[in-house]
Amino acid sequence: MLSKEPNPGSKPFDPGFLLFATFVVSVCSIVYELIVGSLSSYLLGDSVLQFSRTIGLYLFAMGLGSYASKHFHSNLFDAFVMVEIAEGFAGGLSSLFLFLCFVYTDAYPLAMYLVTLTVGGLTGLEVPLLVRIFQESGQSLRRGLANLFAFDYLGGLLGSLLFPLALLPSLGYVAVAFFTGALNFAAAVGIIFRYRERVVRFQTLRTAACSGLVLLLVLTFVEKDLTRGLEGGLYRDQVLLTRRTPYQHVTLTRHKDDLRLFIDGNVQFSSLDEYRYHEALVHVPMTACPGASRVLLLGGGDGLAARELLKYPHIREITIVDIDEELVTLCRANPLIASLNQGALKDPRVRLVYEDAFVFLRENKKPYDVVIADLPDPNNESLNKLYTSAFYRLIRRNLTPGGVMATQSTSPYHTRDAFWCIYKTLAAEFPLVLPYHLYVPSFGDWGFNLALQTTGPPSLRLLEDISLSYLNRETFPSLFAFAKDERRDLSDLSVNTLFHPRLPRYYANSVQKW
Repeated sequence: MLSKEPNPGSKPFDPGFLLFATFVVSVCSIVYELIVGSLSSYLLGDSVLQFSRTIGLYLFAMGLGSYASKHFHSNLFDAFVMVEIAEGFAGGLSSLFLFLCFVYTDAYPLAMYLVTLTVGGLTGLEVPLLVRIFQESGQSLRRGLANLFAFDYLGGLLGSLLFPLALLPSLGYVAVAFFTGALNFAAAVGIIFRYRERVVRFQTLRTAACSGLVLLLVLTFVEKDLTRGLEGGLYRDQVLLTRRTPYQHVTLTRHKDDLRLFIDGNVQFSSLDEYRYHEALVHVPMTACPGASRVLLLGGGDGLAARELLKYPHIREITIVDIDEELVTLCRANPLIASLNQGALKDPRVRLVYEDAFVFLRENKKPYDVVIADLPDPNNESLNKLYTSAFYRLIRRNLTPGGVMATQSTSPYHTRDAFWCIYKTLAAEFPLVLPYHLYVPSFGDWGFNLALQTTGPPSLRLLEDISLSYLNRETFPSLFAFAKDERRDLSDLSVNTLFHPRLPRYYANSVQKW
């Protein structure tokens, strides 16, 4: 049985709801774009590259969709509703699809291109179809265009604000896509019923839109069960907890005696070998500044570096500056992590400050004897500022005259350019920089840099009365020896600055090889 033809003349056209629907679908469209860009940054790093690629492809696809709109000659309400149904499915399932491709295939970039082009193309169809609907309904084209673009741009503004401030923090990557897709379907359902006399395939489109709305609402409510399965694919071990803080995604796993903390999918520590990393990070700078009483720890919210520092009885104060209060609270309260850090975050000598490290250094007035930077790898531009010449200049300004600083510096083997870029950047601000490294089974060959304010060779000797599990006086000198394939000609590398962020590109290029 053929659907009946619409009868536009039976009821005056009221553009009000259509403008509201335009506002809603504009919110959805910008959220889909932000989902793809931020998810790609989260999984692949290099946020500037990922967002540039996403925005460029999205705009290109919008152009293709706008061009394709000329092939729709009749039944424009049906066409617009079908576009919204298709966009609801494509955008609503985008995060789940991309996560599955990342976990189970090597085709994530291709999947990202496909999603971006599909959603962008459908978005490009929307405005031309709406313009023609207004025109064929006898509306003033001048007024219709003004209202249409006003609601479209306002929706884009609201979506761009809601995504980072409310939707992503409260729902996470997968549920936010489900929820946004449900909004898309809700707009389609509203148009179908509000303008039912103008919709030719009323029953078919009603069934499709209502089914999509119910499906994505159900998926939104069961998202945690779905993502628990995805987490199991991402991590080889049992997932004990997973949580999204305002700044990062935190996952804790366990396999037998191996407790692992992941931040944004990257391992933060393994309980089986973290002592190697933290002994090198902490005790090397402490040997260079014997008798230090005030220590500043940038990052280190897991409390493991603080555990090592508390072995020195002459330390009176350890200030931990970590931007993520939820992560620090987890590492204080979780019995497994608290046991590993030996309750260091509850020690009275430890002062916790929840602030951006760059801001803290700029505002701090009282210098420290030792500054230790236990920060995430520089895999995006926001983290890059914590590895720039300006940042190291601030650290030097916050040191006492004989003070020293040390920083984790990625791997001199797997990310060689990044490691030596950090060294060169430090050397531009400190008179003497000593690179060193060791093997950590969970990370591989891992590097650090020790920066001093004097040019004379320091006396680096481990204290015999400090309890250590890896470092000893016999093997200590080997930390400063580098093999030929771990060294780099510094003339080919640039100093990393705020205005010329070279480090994320060095890091990303190396990671892609592995």
